[in-house]
Amino acid sequence: MHPSWNFITRFIPKWIAPNLITFAGFVCMVIVILLLTIFDYDFHGAERLRQGVDEYRIPNWALMACGVLLFLAYNLDGIDGKQARKLGVSGPLGELFDHGLDSYIVFLIPFSIISIFGRDPVYSLPIFRGFLVVISVVLNFYVSHCEKYNTGTLYLPWGYDVSMWTSSMIFIVAGLYTPGLVKFHVYGDVSFALFFEVLIHLVGLLGTAPVAVYNVYLARKNRRAKVETLTEALRPVWSMTLILAALIFWADKSKNDIIESDPRAFIFLFGTLFSNTASRLMIAGMASQRCELVNWMFWPLLTGVVTSLYKPEYELSILYALVVFSVLAHVHYGICVVKQICGYYKIDCFLVPKEKQK
Repeated sequence: MHPSWNFITRFIPKWIAPNLITFAGFVCMVIVILLLTIFDYDFHGAERLRQGVDEYRIPNWALMACGVLLFLAYNLDGIDGKQARKLGVSGPLGELFDHGLDSYIVFLIPFSIISIFGRDPVYSLPIFRGFLVVISVVLNFYVSHCEKYNTGTLYLPWGYDVSMWTSSMIFIVAGLYTPGLVKFHVYGDVSFALFFEVLIHLVGLLGTAPVAVYNVYLARKNRRAKVETLTEALRPVWSMTLILAALIFWADKSKNDIIESDPRAFIFLFGTLFSNTASRLMIAGMASQRCELVNWMFWPLLTGVVTSLYKPEYELSILYALVVFSVLAHVHYGICVVKQICGYYKIDCFLVPKEKQK
């Protein structure tokens, strides 16, 4: 994609800030999620379509729009850095803004794909396994940033490009024809969704994780590692491990089967906590600081999980309260960090300095 991005960047006016391009790509993904939330909140639309029980609630135009917006978000994410280098305004703010929003986008992509497969018992996956697929996808991103925390160099997996192309095409094909086109058996009783599930898990287990561990090993062997001990090297692992353990435990032990009661809210809660934890790790790596051992947002989550197990009648209310709280806390954190960096460097997040526009 780099040749096309280089070509497009030549025509972008110099007064358009790279961070504005980044934010526009993020807004595209937000619109995708809003459309899918409005038309298929409970993820049952695709199942009803196959059974012929009800009309498929996501209009074709909405599916087409999702595919186009997703592809647009992908391209804007690739163009922003080139615009920054063209203007000579690359810096910590742009890196944080880009990768911080990426941490949300990388979650929103598999989150949106769930609507295509839905809860169809024949051609899809159980919601809990769909949740594990989302976890597997975002952990590839997180492992890469754990690697950067240790080595100082970010190696993003090239699979990101393939996933964006694939996701966009799935939505566009579903919009042009029907989501039923992705509901087929690859071989015997192996559905496309099951094949997709296994492939995603294998990419992380056999691709991203081993390469990251090997790069960290090489950095330590060549004395280029940014941290000295194994304990420090593993510090970024604990926050994410605790959040995952709490959510998986909640989904498994819930008396109301919380992940089935409202999978959209439950999985969105995880994505928000993931994005916040990943952003904190990025800042620690950029500033050459020691990353947090435990993200403070884990404690409200743990409190909510324990309370819901003892007071199951309030479980859904606790879930919604945690979603609202985590979103507000994450947005507040992001705004504060951006304002502090802008204040320190005396720059504006969405404006290009006049001397760089010439």
